[in-house]
Amino acid sequence: MAGPFTARAAGLVRQMVAGWPPEPDIDHLNNLLRLAARWRSGALARTYISHHGPRIWGGPFAGMDFVESSTEGALIPKLLGTYESELHPHFAALIGAVDDVIDVGCAEGYYAVGLARLMPDATVHAYDIDEKARAACADLARRNGVGDRVRVGAEFKPDGFEAFAGRRALVLVDAEGAEVDILQPALSPALGGMHVIVETHDLYRPGAMATLLQRFSPTHDIVRVDQQPKTFDMPDWLKSFAHLDQLLAVWEWRIRPTPWLVMTPKTPNA
Repeated sequence: MAGPFTARAAGLVRQMVAGWPPEPDIDHLNNLLRLAARWRSGALARTYISHHGPRIWGGPFAGMDFVESSTEGALIPKLLGTYESELHPHFAALIGAVDDVIDVGCAEGYYAVGLARLMPDATVHAYDIDEKARAACADLARRNGVGDRVRVGAEFKPDGFEAFAGRRALVLVDAEGAEVDILQPALSPALGGMHVIVETHDLYRPGAMATLLQRFSPTHDIVRVDQQPKTFDMPDWLKSFAHLDQLLAVWEWRIRPTPWLVMTPKTPNA
């Protein structure tokens, strides 16, 4: 018998197909495919939790207690530790080199808590405009024993970086296009000496990447990081699953590419 999650997904498929014109186009089929893929991704996440609980399998946050329901995006790639693995070497390079992590768009705390565990000498300042996300982040920090070093706040203003002027800081921004509003060196000159990792969303904010490149090129060396195929040591149960399931297990639900900019200050704060 289908569970409630599957029944709900099937109902959404029926609604979607019922609204199709007599000759659906490729966008209709793509939307249906995406819905089915998200359903399967969720099913795989529940299977993972049934085997391991909500504990991260691999990557730099391995062993971290996580959530059973994500407030934003795909859950299973975070549980597997493959989520945004392209950034892993950039985080590793900053261990011991920052005093503060400023995480804008923290969601349930994957990075806020993960980086607090990875960088035990740093204080993490996590911000999100969503109240449920903030509560989830604070709870996750407590459960992982880093509640004293993860400070959760609401909206972060573009001049807020001035409060960290002179500090060795890593700025991490994932704000669905609002990165253009948040990262304004003209309003926060302190950004000029900070490490910045930002996900760019031209999908939602056309020209976002070009704008940030123009703003930060005078003060930072900038590397564009694009999503790459995933390789990882998968759990035994997943090895027996179909290849499509293995691919969907690391799918991050992106509609289109959202490259990151990893920006290293030419003159970092001491």
